[in-house]
Amino acid sequence: MTPLTRPRGMTERTRSAMAEVLAGSPRRGAMLLFFGPAVIASVAYMDPGNYATNIEAGAGYGYALLWVVLAANLIAMLFQAISARVGIVTGKNLAELSRENFPKPVTFVMWVVSEIAAMATDLAEFLGGALGLSLLFGWPLIWGMVVTAIVTYAILLFERGGFRPMELVIGALVALIGTCYLAEIFIAPVDWTGAVEGLMTPALPDARALTIAVGIIGATVMPHAIFLHSGLTQSRALTNDPAQKARLVKFSNREVVIALAVAGMVNMAMVIMAASAFHQGHAEVAEIETAYHTLTPLLGGFAAAAFLTSLIASGISSSVVGTMAGQMIMQGFIRRHIPVWLRRLITMVPAFVVVAMGANATESLVMSQVVLSIALPVPMVALLLFARRPDLMGRFAVRGPILWLAVLGAGLVLALNFVLLWQSAGLPVPGLAE
Repeated sequence: MTPLTRPRGMTERTRSAMAEVLAGSPRRGAMLLFFGPAVIASVAYMDPGNYATNIEAGAGYGYALLWVVLAANLIAMLFQAISARVGIVTGKNLAELSRENFPKPVTFVMWVVSEIAAMATDLAEFLGGALGLSLLFGWPLIWGMVVTAIVTYAILLFERGGFRPMELVIGALVALIGTCYLAEIFIAPVDWTGAVEGLMTPALPDARALTIAVGIIGATVMPHAIFLHSGLTQSRALTNDPAQKARLVKFSNREVVIALAVAGMVNMAMVIMAASAFHQGHAEVAEIETAYHTLTPLLGGFAAAAFLTSLIASGISSSVVGTMAGQMIMQGFIRRHIPVWLRRLITMVPAFVVVAMGANATESLVMSQVVLSIALPVPMVALLLFARRPDLMGRFAVRGPILWLAVLGAGLVLALNFVLLWQSAGLPVPGLAE
């Protein structure tokens, strides 16, 4: 067990209040004291990659792929809760546990795959924020990228003051995203019967729908979020008392359900908005730029502006969180720390390369999500291996129905990845039309 140290960014009053709650004293608003880690992790589930895949899903297939969003969100809830539990109980994050328990060659491969996933993540997030600024203000995309880089770095500086200032900033951006999509739902002419049917009836109409479904999973269940959540909880409220750890895990589980339910509803709102606005008559809409320009005549300027505002907030907040996760992955796997500005610079390079090559921004976003889905089994499998070990987790080891549900979720992701690779090799997928 790592030695207990005081977390940064917490007043003595807050520390005392948390200690009282964990000791069993009733307190009004106790949940808010522990609220934060899942809010930050939830940003990964509302990043610009979600916009790209959800718009393509809604425009091309109406409400038919809503069930994929629901399934992906339920899997995300389960794995984020387990990740938080591992951090709370062991006092170590997933990358640190991997380095200490796996052979060096395995650890090296895990680190490389995780870094590739982090770069694919930042490609989507950085491009999304820049694209939103470019469309909203009529700037060249390159200027949107420069402004996004400056703003994200400025927000990253809040971390110097500890976790609470960063949580407040990220929480405000999440609230902005949710508010924008709440407005979109009221404006769009939604077929709620069709939406409920799409939510409850699993179906993949054709092979392209499979690619989009895997992209949705890659955009929803994020590798870097699984790594990050274990690190955010490992030193937030420190205790070696089993009863207090149990209370801490309970608070964490509640927060995960609330934060990821909000993220899930935002993702469903994205698909519903795209289905309502584009599926009938504009099914060819598959790009963020086209969606914005098409929304103005269909739903009005306010709807289009709300769409871009949420995209900018999503790109900036998720890019900040992605950089935080990248730092944690590097420190955990290879015990190396680089300055935040250098990390920010390195992870921006792929986005600038994509723009310099003239690649389509939305297609790049969708493909980045497919890369993430293929990388996802690495942290999922590692997390389950550690979470089920009594020697690491004691009485908090994951077992029984929860473990089997997690195995089933990981198996679903692995199966979809295999089918996608099969399809990418040009081989027909039985039961799916081309």
